[in-house]
Amino acid sequence: MATDTTTRFASALETAGVECTRTETDGFESALADAVEGTAVGAPLGIDGVSLDGTAVTTPPTPRLLQEADTGVTRVGGGVAEHGSFLIQSDAAGTEPVSLYPRKHVGVVRASDVHDTLDDALTWLGSEFRAGRDSAIVATGVSATADMGELVEGVHGPQAVHALVLTDR
Repeated sequence: MATDTTTRFASALETAGVECTRTETDGFESALADAVEGTAVGAPLGIDGVSLDGTAVTTPPTPRLLQEADTGVTRVGGGVAEHGSFLIQSDAAGTEPVSLYPRKHVGVVRASDVHDTLDDALTWLGSEFRAGRDSAIVATGVSATADMGELVEGVHGPQAVHALVLTDR
């Protein structure tokens, strides 16, 4: 079931214009190095066996680093296989700004955190809200707006997105 879910997730990400790399924990640093472009800033991932320590990603994020970074790396609390969406929760480490300000966002998600449908993801998110973690962003693909006419991408957020799916987590 998890393999089917992550396969659907990868397919939906591709449809949304998002690159996806599926890797086990021991390949994380290499996959991250391939995904990062230019200078990178990140928020702690909080995933057992996976860290940004020893990588080219600078932590913790500061306003200056966010302004200068080409790539932001964050944990994705949940994924939605149905749409290829990220559920990015706010936290004291500054995950939300790191996912929004740099030109490229690399989201790291455990395969076990990818939900089949939006309904499943919202049920999970409801339990997170009840537990006090009550702020999240739902992001699908690159930033886009059409509020002034023609569709324009990359105006209010990242111009490129890359998902790193940890298949053994």
